[in-house]
Amino acid sequence: MRHIRKMHRIVVIVALAICAVALLPGCSESDKAPTPAPPRATSAIATIQLTSPEFDNGSEIPTRFTCDGDDISPELTWTGVPNAARSLALIVDDPDAPRRTWIHWVVYGLPSDASGFPEGASIAEHGGVNGATDFNRSGYGGPCPPSGPAHRYFFKLYALDAPLSLDPGSGKSELLSAMDGHTIAQGILMGIYAR
Repeated sequence: MRHIRKMHRIVVIVALAICAVALLPGCSESDKAPTPAPPRATSAIATIQLTSPEFDNGSEIPTRFTCDGDDISPELTWTGVPNAARSLALIVDDPDAPRRTWIHWVVYGLPSDASGFPEGASIAEHGGVNGATDFNRSGYGGPCPPSGPAHRYFFKLYALDAPLSLDPGSGKSELLSAMDGHTIAQGILMGIYAR
């Protein structure tokens, strides 16, 4: 009888110990937090300083670079292209155009060591290729908004970690698709123009 009581006491103690362990935070399988996934590698996009001696960021684009003037491209200069860049691309567009963003200039295949080009530049002479614009031609087409409030014109330069394989005359959408996952730095210069 004494032996049975002793065994009963041991069973009760073991059962209480099991219950106590199960109630401890993090001890039961159902209370365990899932193992967090390793952090995803994120590559930050570096900043390119894109400027023009013709106008400051946010200021008016001089008339000679518009359809009301000589309709030539302004001088552009840039610094801060990463050493890992293998090519450069440029898009100039007007998001304030009626109905949709208007594409004024598409350039790709610029060498990564380029640091700018003069006004009215021949892109081919600088190693790049002109893409299609909404003027139904390749090459620069200056601001030419309808009368009314000023439009914003964004000059966007991209440094890419690979050369792009694009046909001559490709447009903005083809360029953006080809650049997907390859942009390592970007610079933006914005000018305004009203008529």
